[in-house]
Amino acid sequence: MENLIKPVDYAKKMGISRQAVYAKIKKGILPSRNVGGKIYIVLESEAPSEKAADEGELPEIQPLLAAKDETIAVLKETIRDLKETNQMITSTLRSEVELLKEAFAEMKTLYAARIEQMNTAEETLPLQEVIAEEAGEAEDTEEDTWITLEEFLAEQGIRKKKQRERFTKKTKKLYKKGDTAVEKKKGAYRLKAEKAVEILLGLKES
Repeated sequence: MENLIKPVDYAKKMGISRQAVYAKIKKGILPSRNVGGKIYIVLESEAPSEKAADEGELPEIQPLLAAKDETIAVLKETIRDLKETNQMITSTLRSEVELLKEAFAEMKTLYAARIEQMNTAEETLPLQEVIAEEAGEAEDTEEDTWITLEEFLAEQGIRKKKQRERFTKKTKKLYKKGDTAVEKKKGAYRLKAEKAVEILLGLKES
């Protein structure tokens, strides 16, 4: 004779979760029947034996143990799925971190190159302007064609003492020789722009 019981009632009776009950139904461990679109568990009625009567609830120990094992199996499977998901998330995050590192490294390289270009442009621009004046690209005025010694050294970024001394010595020497491109006013030496460039290039070649 068969008895039908709802899965939720069966779970309460056996002390297990509903998920474990449905897992047993799916795997065919628990016989079930569809009645009116609803699932019921089929229980077979058995006449209690003398041993079962003497031992009270002893006949239900085996089903409880089986249900416990099934619950443990379901939990293990759930844990395994969670571990796989966690590994996938960890792998994805690591890939994204590596991409970010590569992007930052590339940005750093580009930034350093840009800074170097700016520094180079700042160093060469004044000399280019002087050469442009020499070629007649700048206005040919008294103020533009003459430049003081200190102004020229500052424009060209000549800060080393030895280099400044060499340039100053060459300028004084030309002044003493009577070079018209060099003059001295109020104790300060002035040079024509093209002469200053000529001196600078000569010192670089020597």
